[in-house]
Amino acid sequence: MIERNTLENQKPSKFSDPIFVMLIASLCCLLWGSAYPSIKLGYIAFNILPEDIASKYVFAGYRFTLAGLLLLLLSRIVRKEKLQLSRPQWTSLIMLGILQTGLQYMFFYVGVANTTGVKGSIMNATTTFFSVVLAHFIYKNDKLSRNKIVGCLLGFVGVIIVNFHTDLLAFSFSFTGEGFVIIAALIFSVTALYAKRLTATIDVLIITGVSLFVGGLVLTMLGLSLGGRVTHFTLESTSNLIYLALLSSVAFCLWNMLLKYNKVGRVSVYNFLIPVFGALLSALFLGETILELKNLAALLFVSVGIYLVNRVRSVQSSNNTPIK
Repeated sequence: MIERNTLENQKPSKFSDPIFVMLIASLCCLLWGSAYPSIKLGYIAFNILPEDIASKYVFAGYRFTLAGLLLLLLSRIVRKEKLQLSRPQWTSLIMLGILQTGLQYMFFYVGVANTTGVKGSIMNATTTFFSVVLAHFIYKNDKLSRNKIVGCLLGFVGVIIVNFHTDLLAFSFSFTGEGFVIIAALIFSVTALYAKRLTATIDVLIITGVSLFVGGLVLTMLGLSLGGRVTHFTLESTSNLIYLALLSSVAFCLWNMLLKYNKVGRVSVYNFLIPVFGALLSALFLGETILELKNLAALLFVSVGIYLVNRVRSVQSSNNTPIK
């Protein structure tokens, strides 16, 4: 029997205010979207070749380990007390880190390497569908509705539009390419729900910090064991790595806070903004055309989709109530 979420009895939080949710969720997606050009620039700065997956694992491992350390340090400064968790809580956080950060990115990096950027972005957008469907079966007050279904479909159309290329007209599917990206999206959706449950008893800073740190260590050790190396540290490359670590720590922490106080579907639909922001920022920083009609159309579709999902608010609490 799944216990009733203790968050039901908590006082309303700023993180459940609709406008605040929109702003914070959009900020998270903007940060994650900025990771697309930042990672590409990081590969160049660290001299990591496109086919060198092992070194990409090490690069990601450094990024997430540093992000986790930053959050744990912040938690210590804010709380002014030592980290005290029970053995079951440590076990839960370590498992979250291994799965959400470690395993997810193992599949993601291999998948992205074996497919086009266009198809990778679109396949990764399935994260929203997985989250919404899983929430339907787990939470009593986060069921699928017509608005939610139509909103998700419109958001997905927006992702397709922003990534539209002639590659989409030629159907092809690789299990180690598009398949691995979809598996990574499923892992993120499942572990996000698991992280939401942990927020009932563990501070969000601790959850995010430990999971990023553990996952970062897993990726680093895996990459090193496969012969990967990241050694070309300069002011440019180091600054890039620090920025990626900061955006990860901020975005994941804020996202977990949103999941703590809101329905999964209400928050997850904003994931459609990530590839849109990614395309816009890639165009801005990589010298591509930014004010294209398809970019504006994609943003419009995604925005309408988000509006539809959030338009009808239930009289029930905005927090999820798990099925007993």
